[in-house]
Parts: sequence; C-alpha cells; structure tokens
Amino acid sequence: MNKRLYVGGIPYSSTEDTIKEAFSQAGEVTSVRIILDRMTGRSRGFGFVEMATEDEAQKAIEMFDGKDFEGRTLVVNEARSDERR
Repeated sequence: MNKRLYVGGIPYSSTEDTIKEAFSQAGEVTSVRIILDRMTGRSRGFGFVEMATEDEAQKAIEMFDGKDFEGRTLVVNEARSDERR
C-alpha cells in the first residue's frame, strides 16, 4: 500500500526528478508532485511524495525531516487528508 508524505521546504530550483532521486534512497518512490503557483507556474516550495510501503515512508521521514536539501531545510511527515473538501 502506498504511503503519501508531505514535503515542505522544497527548494524552488528542485524538480520532481531531483526529489524522486533523493527519496529513492529510502525505497521505491511511486509518485512525486510539486505544487505549482497557478498564476506564475513556479514551485510553491512544497509537494507530495508517495512511497511504496509504510516502512519506506517511515525511513524517508527519518532520513529527510529537518535535513538540508539543496540549501533549504525539509519538513517531511505523513500527509493528512484535507477533510474540509
């Protein structure tokens, strides 16, 4: 079962490919989505990574939460569903 992670503090210069490459160190990455600003098309500095298993997701949190990535400190935790929608 895939586990979705919230990733904040993504450098604006990062691409989905660079995020996928980094998170692959923790296990199989099934998808990456960086959220873009609708007006400018530029990164908003956060996104979501889906890992193949719960264990790989936990390993990714331990490896990247609070760590420097390309000059910015990442915030990585389990994504919560937006219950307001």
